Amino acid sequence: MSCCTVLTPQEERIYKEQTGTLDYKQMQKGRERVYKILNDIRHTVPWISVDRARLFTESFKETEGQPIVLRWAKALKHIVENIPVYIGENDLIVGRADGRPGRHGLIYPELDGSFLDKAIDRLTTGRTSYRITEEDVRVIKEEIAPYWKGRTFHELLYAALPEETRKLIFDSENIFIQRYVVTQTASIRNSLQWVHDYEKVLKRGFGDLKREAEEKLAALDPLNPKDTVEKKPFLEAAIMACEAVITFAKRYAQLAASMAEKEKDEQRKSELLEIARVCQWVPENPARTFHEAVQSVWLTQVVSRLEQCIGAVVGNGRMDQYLYPYYKKDLEEGRITEEGALELLEHLWVNMAQFVNLKVSPAGAAFTEGYSHWEALTIGGKTRDGRDATNELSYLILRSKREFPLNYPDLAARIHAQSPDKFLYEVSETIKEGSGFPKLLNDEEIIPLLLAKGASIEEANDYCASGCSEVRMVNRDTYTSPCAWVNLGAVLEMALNDGKIKAFNNEQVGPRTGDPRNFGTFDELWQAYLKQQEFVLKHTFIQQYVVDTLRPKYFAAPMASVLHDLCMKECKDLHSGDIPGGISLGFYDLIGYGTVIDSLAAIKKLVYDDKKITMAELLEALDSNFEGKEVIRQMCLNAPKYGNNDPYADSIGRAIEEHALSFSRRYPTAFGGELDVRYVPVTAHIPLGKIVGATPNGRKAGEALSDGGSPSQGADTKGPTVTLLSIAATKCMGAKERAARLVNLKLNPASVAGEEGTRKLMSLIRTFCDLKLWHLQFNVINRETLLAAQKNPEKYRNLLVRVAGYSAYFVDLSPELQNEIIARTEHTF
Repeated sequence: MSCCTVLTPQEERIYKEQTGTLDYKQMQKGRERVYKILNDIRHTVPWISVDRARLFTESFKETEGQPIVLRWAKALKHIVENIPVYIGENDLIVGRADGRPGRHGLIYPELDGSFLDKAIDRLTTGRTSYRITEEDVRVIKEEIAPYWKGRTFHELLYAALPEETRKLIFDSENIFIQRYVVTQTASIRNSLQWVHDYEKVLKRGFGDLKREAEEKLAALDPLNPKDTVEKKPFLEAAIMACEAVITFAKRYAQLAASMAEKEKDEQRKSELLEIARVCQWVPENPARTFHEAVQSVWLTQVVSRLEQCIGAVVGNGRMDQYLYPYYKKDLEEGRITEEGALELLEHLWVNMAQFVNLKVSPAGAAFTEGYSHWEALTIGGKTRDGRDATNELSYLILRSKREFPLNYPDLAARIHAQSPDKFLYEVSETIKEGSGFPKLLNDEEIIPLLLAKGASIEEANDYCASGCSEVRMVNRDTYTSPCAWVNLGAVLEMALNDGKIKAFNNEQVGPRTGDPRNFGTFDELWQAYLKQQEFVLKHTFIQQYVVDTLRPKYFAAPMASVLHDLCMKECKDLHSGDIPGGISLGFYDLIGYGTVIDSLAAIKKLVYDDKKITMAELLEALDSNFEGKEVIRQMCLNAPKYGNNDPYADSIGRAIEEHALSFSRRYPTAFGGELDVRYVPVTAHIPLGKIVGATPNGRKAGEALSDGGSPSQGADTKGPTVTLLSIAATKCMGAKERAARLVNLKLNPASVAGEEGTRKLMSLIRTFCDLKLWHLQFNVINRETLLAAQKNPEKYRNLLVRVAGYSAYFVDLSPELQNEIIARTEHTF
C-alpha cells in the first residue's frame, strides 16, 4: 500500500495487520468479549441450518386443508417449541435461528423445497459456500424435498403464468433457471423487505397483543360467515403467533437460568441470571430498561426470520428513535453508561452477523453475492412532527460503525435540509472510514413522493430504510409481493436485432421491429426501442399480476400481521393483498439504465447526427464483439455519456423513464396500487449482463451492465458533483410513480483527507440533498488496494467494500463483481 498517498482507517488497519504492527489490545479495549465472538465467526464457513425447514415441513404435513394463516401459525409454534436453543459463553443478547455456534443460513422449503436435494452440492462450494452435516443432507433428501415436489411457490407460479410470459422469464428445459430478460423474484423470497413496529413491541409486549386478539375473537358474530371463514382463523393464528414469540423467549430464559446454576465464574453467573430475568419478562411484557428493549427487539427479529424469508432480511427501523427513551432514562438513573449501551448494541450487531441470507435458487444466489444482507438500521431524519430527529443515540451508533469493523447492521442515515452540521460531520467521518457506511436517504425527495402516494405528513416524516434503498412506513405500507427486474440491455439488443437475442441463438423473443440498417432517422430506432420496452413491460406487469393474486393462497405471516395496525383492524393477514387503508407500493427495477442511455446516445451521435459510421458498420462491430473493430469501439467509448451533465445523453435517460412511467400510470396492480419505476439491481447487473451482447457504448459482450441509477462504470469523468447533476437531469420530477434510484460513488481517499476533506464531503452531501436525489452511497478506497486484494485475497480477508445497498468482504465476491467495483469511476474533488 506504499503506492497510495492516503489510506483510509480501514486500509491502515489492514496494512498494520499485514506488517504485524496492529495493536490488537488497544483496538479491542473495552470490546474484548464482542471481538471474541466476531473472531470466532468471521473466518468460519456458515452452517446450512435445516431445523426450521424440517419442523416447518412436519407441521405442514399435518395441517393440509386448513386455512393458510392457521397452517403458518401452527408451523411457527411447532418451530419455536422444538428448534434447539443455544447461548454462547460471551453472549449478552441472546436468540438464534440455529442451535449451534457460528454463522448460519436458513432453508425455506416452501420456496426451494422441490430442488433442495439438487442444490446441496452447489451450496457447499464456491466463494460463499456453506457447510452441512451428513444427517442434514439425509433429512433434506429423504424428508423435506420429497414432500415439496410440486408444492413450492416456484412451481405454482410457473404453471400459473401465460405461456408467452413464461417463455420470457424461464428456461424451457429447466423451470428453475431464469432467462434474465424479465426476472421474477417472487419465488426466491416470501416477502419484500419489511420493518416491524418495534415501538409497539416495546410499549405493549406480545402479551398485550395476544389479549387484543383474544378480545376480538370473543367479539366475533358466530352467525356471520365472514367472521367465521376469514376473521376467526386470522385471530386464532394471531394468538398462536404471540404465544410463539413468548415461548421462544422463555426457552432462552430457562436455558440461561440452567447455565447459571452450573457457572463457576461469578461475573458470568450474574450475567446469565440477568439474561434469564430479561427473557422471562420481554418481549411478553413492555420493556423497562435499555437492555430489555434491545433484547426484545432481537427476539422479535429472530422469530420473524423463523416465520418467513423476508427478501432483504428483517429491517431494524428507526432504532435511534424507539430505543432512545430507554437509553436516556437508564443514563439519567445511572443504570447504564454510554460504554455499557455500546456493548449491548454491538452484541446485537454480531448476532445479526451470524444470520446469513442463504439463497438456494441459482437466480437468488447470482443476485445477492458476498453473503448479502440488508438489515437496514435508520438514524437521523425528521420526527413525525417535522423536527430534526438526531439525538445522542444517533451519534453512538455512528461511533460504533467507526470503531467496530463489522458490516452489520446495514446503516442508513436520513438527510434533510435542516440536518445539523454536527450530524453531517459525523456521517462524513464515518463514510471516510472506508467500509461503505452509512448509505444516505434523502428526506427532501422521499417525503414528498410518499405524500403524493397518499401518506399523511406524519407517516411520511416517519419513514425508515428497509433494504438496499427501499423505505417503509410502519403500519401504513401493505405491499409485500416481491417484484421483477427488467433487463434494459436485452431490450436494446432486441431493438437492434429485430426482436431477437443473440445469447438465445437469435431466438425471436420480442416483436419484429425491423432491420435498423434500413432506419433513416434516430426516431425510427427510438420507436423500435420503445416498442421492445413496452413488450417487456407488458410481461413484467402480467407476471406481477399473477404473483399478486397467487401469493395469498400460499403464504401467510401471522406474527408480522399482529404487529401491523391495519392487519389487526381488518383481521387480514399481511400477505392477503388488498388491506383497506393501506398503501400498496409495488415496483419494477430497470437494470442497465446507464448502459442503454450511453448506447442510444452513441448511435444518435455517430450514425445519425455526425454520420461517422453507418448502422451496418456499427452492427457488424457489435456482432464481432469489437474484435478487429477497435477504432469503432473507441468512437463509441468517446461518444456522449450519462453522468457528465450533458443534455445530449441525459435527455435520452429522461425519455426512457417517461415511457416507463406512462406504462405504470395506465396499468395498476391487482390491488389497485401502482408499480413504481426503480433502479435497484442488488448485484443483478452482473448476471443480466451475461446474456447481453456487445453494446454501442463500447461495452463488450457478457460484461456487467451499469449499476442502478449510476452512470456506466468509468463513464462519468467530470467529478462527483457533475455526476449528481446528471442523475438529477434524467428524473421526471413531476411524476409520483417513482421510487428508489440506487447511486454508487467511489472517492479517492486523498480527496477527502483531513478536515478539509470532511468539509468537502459534507458539501457534496448537501448538494445531494438539494438536488432531491433518493439515495447515495460511497466507496472510499484506493484502486491499488482493490487490485492487491484480487491478487492476494488471504491478506485482505477483512477488506469491506460497498456493493449495492450493502457492504461485503471484497474477497467473498465473484471476479466479475470485483472487476465491476474496480471499474467504477474513482472521483476526486
